[in-house]
Amino acid sequence: MMDHDGVRAGLDTKKLVAAGLTGLRLSLMATTGVLVFSSVTSVAAQTYRFQTFEVQGNTRIETSSVLATLGVTPGQAIEAGQLNDGFQRLQASGLFETVEIVPQGSKLLVIVNEYPTINRISIEGNDRLNDDDLLTVVGSQVRRVYSPRQAEQDAAALSEAYASSGRLSATVQPKIIRRSDNRVDLVFEVAEGRVTEVERLSFVGNRAFSDRRLRRVLETKQAGIFRALVSADTFVADRVALDAQLLRDFYLSRGYADIQVLSATPELSPSRDAYYLTFRVQEGQQFRFGTVTAVSTLPEIDTDKYQSEVRVSPGDIFNPQTIERQIQRLELLATQQGLTFVRVVPQVRRNDADLTLDVDFVIEKGERQFVERIDIEGNATTLDRVIRREFDTVEGDPFNPREIRAAAERIRALGYFSQADVTAREGSGPDQVIVDVDVEEQPTGSLGFGANYSVQNGVGVSVNFSETNFLGRGQTLNVGVDTSSDSGSTRVSFIEPYFLNRDLALSFSAYYSENTDDAFTFDTKSVGFRTGLDFPAGEYSRLGVFYGISQDELDARPGTALSPILLADQGKSITSFVGYTYNFNTIGQGLDPTRGVRLRFGQQFAGVGGDEEFVKTTFLASAQRTVRNDEITLNATLEGGVISTLNDDASRQSNRFFNGPSIIRGFESGGIGPRDLNFSNDSLGGNYFVAARFEAQFPLGFIPDEYGITAATFLDVGSVWGLDDTSLSGPIPVDDDFYLNSAVGVGFLWDTAIGPLRFNFTRAINKRDYDQEQTFDLTIQTRF
Repeated sequence: MMDHDGVRAGLDTKKLVAAGLTGLRLSLMATTGVLVFSSVTSVAAQTYRFQTFEVQGNTRIETSSVLATLGVTPGQAIEAGQLNDGFQRLQASGLFETVEIVPQGSKLLVIVNEYPTINRISIEGNDRLNDDDLLTVVGSQVRRVYSPRQAEQDAAALSEAYASSGRLSATVQPKIIRRSDNRVDLVFEVAEGRVTEVERLSFVGNRAFSDRRLRRVLETKQAGIFRALVSADTFVADRVALDAQLLRDFYLSRGYADIQVLSATPELSPSRDAYYLTFRVQEGQQFRFGTVTAVSTLPEIDTDKYQSEVRVSPGDIFNPQTIERQIQRLELLATQQGLTFVRVVPQVRRNDADLTLDVDFVIEKGERQFVERIDIEGNATTLDRVIRREFDTVEGDPFNPREIRAAAERIRALGYFSQADVTAREGSGPDQVIVDVDVEEQPTGSLGFGANYSVQNGVGVSVNFSETNFLGRGQTLNVGVDTSSDSGSTRVSFIEPYFLNRDLALSFSAYYSENTDDAFTFDTKSVGFRTGLDFPAGEYSRLGVFYGISQDELDARPGTALSPILLADQGKSITSFVGYTYNFNTIGQGLDPTRGVRLRFGQQFAGVGGDEEFVKTTFLASAQRTVRNDEITLNATLEGGVISTLNDDASRQSNRFFNGPSIIRGFESGGIGPRDLNFSNDSLGGNYFVAARFEAQFPLGFIPDEYGITAATFLDVGSVWGLDDTSLSGPIPVDDDFYLNSAVGVGFLWDTAIGPLRFNFTRAINKRDYDQEQTFDLTIQTRF
């Protein structure tokens, strides 16, 4: 501290009296936070009157600002208490490291030591979280005044960031390093500590579903021997409330109308490195739908028409989502009939004796309100129209709260936003409503580098770029390159999901591929282009139409002899085609999320120019459901295809069907079907194929579900057969008859942090001598 006349902080009061000094000095040391008064009682009551002022030590802060904060007026009488109040205001301003006030007769000397400016900010000791992520929560800024209070708040924010990642024992200490010119380096020293994991995840009160099944519902996972591969096993307090809601939704969707999640209790272990999380539930009974009716007192409502639109049958398991879907259906019918402000209100009656719930859908007049406007905020990249098109409501339409909620769900389902809140508030009048949309964007593009492996094709690499919100327009762009030792392909695709501002998806795609597999005596190359339109045909269905053109080339390798059937295919051929596809899918989105069906039918008509003329028809029917309290997933699929050539032409190898894992497992690609045994056992493909696949997936009892490891057993049966002309074959005739191949197997599915893996072990049951069996297959798709 500088040497000035007056009373010094820290001097003994007896020395002050002995010196006969009548002045008063107040000193604050901000680094210690201790204010020291040095005076006697008689001095404390003294009144001062200052005519002049002098401020020392200020370089950035104006003298007028210092005096204004002090609040002393020239010539005005001021008591020591008031002078102390001004002193307190100066030190509370956060601008000065030390403040000293020295009365010198009619002159007041104010000595300040300004806080330094921040030269740089760094974080040391962090390993699990990088600097870029941590610095986003730091409020201190380079070239701004250093504030100890802000530095402490920053340290608390950094500690909270570590707590959110599961490291509750992490500590952060702010420190400064003095530099020249009153500058400092602000350093946050981090001791990360260990991850605080969820060591045990248990449930109390559950009878209908096991702990294992309920754990699969939650976002939080239980730690175990593979904890390094599971990021969700760290404890995050904010995730507990979400888990409780997920648990409640799970029970409600399965008919447990009285479900209550009574508590979710996390207990920290004494070592502070693990949590024991317990959910206490009260399940109640499972209810089913009883009588379901549509009623109304409005004369313009024909209840019979509305009753016919109800898609709930007595005995169905009660599900709130089913009720919501029926309300949407009935309100849509009212809109189609030109009725406005009609609301459907469900009234539920309990029948505890037979555990059913009767539902009356009451159709009534709602409040007359209109949408004044839709305000969108937070979208820096995404265009407003991309968000607006998810609303079926526009400005001036009747306000329908249910439709607004449905639009909010569609906006969240886009995947463009980490957060999307849609709220309604009163507009310019009581009959006007303003809809506010507040979104927070998230990255929608990805650059993936992959590695894949299969027993037949060996090791391959892939590079893929994907952007699902291209230029903020909601468009999808994909570019990919895949290579292996015997094949390679390049593809690019583009989708405009709202062509002409309608629910009409316009798509373009192009590809190039080649195959030089030594298993064949020939090489193939293909290049093609395809464009199409896709639009909804129903609640769960879509219809698509397309046009495509491709050039396919087949060349015999030097020194090899092709099968006479393939000789006709040698060289280049152009195929120009149009077609359509119909898809119907309720798996995971129908009235019962535990079961569903998927249907696909398509036809391709070649002959719109080009060299080939044929009709290719394919179909698929699949059904899925869960049993044993959703522990086991059953799936059955029937698939087939037919190529019908025109004008007595023979089908070409590039257009015929070949076996692959998508047809039946247990055999190599092209390992079943017609084959010319006279010429290197070449696979010829067939004009027909049919396959039936049955699979059951189930958890492994000795491995926790949170590690993403499940098992599967499967049975595949199928056949590839039929050629147009086999008369050109050699001494051994080509067998193109129908033969039902079959194989059984077990599989292990592992959803790892580096990508999904599947191990299949198969054994052929029915096979011909020349069919090529594949007893093991490993598929890996890694993205990093």
